[in-house]
Amino acid sequence: MLMKLIASAASVLIATSAFAVDQGNVEKSYELKDGSTVYIFKDGKMAMENKVGQAVSMKEGHTMETKDGKKIMMKGNEIWRLDSALHREHQTN
Repeated sequence: MLMKLIASAASVLIATSAFAVDQGNVEKSYELKDGSTVYIFKDGKMAMENKVGQAVSMKEGHTMETKDGKKIMMKGNEIWRLDSALHREHQTN
């Protein structure tokens, strides 16, 4: 019984620490020519979502083009932040 209680407490601790990540911190987003979306967080780091809604990895320094022709250079690769936010969004819908 004690082992079940400890396992339950550990599970709750792990789950709550995963949601402690700052998820509502997106400052801007840009649609790209290929249908992807780039999100810029308040700290200036970025993450990318492909056209089907999945967080994808992008190398830092990669140049992307927005639908209106602007060029954006990738800073950071905050895939975990975006993935976490996308999963949270799907849980509330």
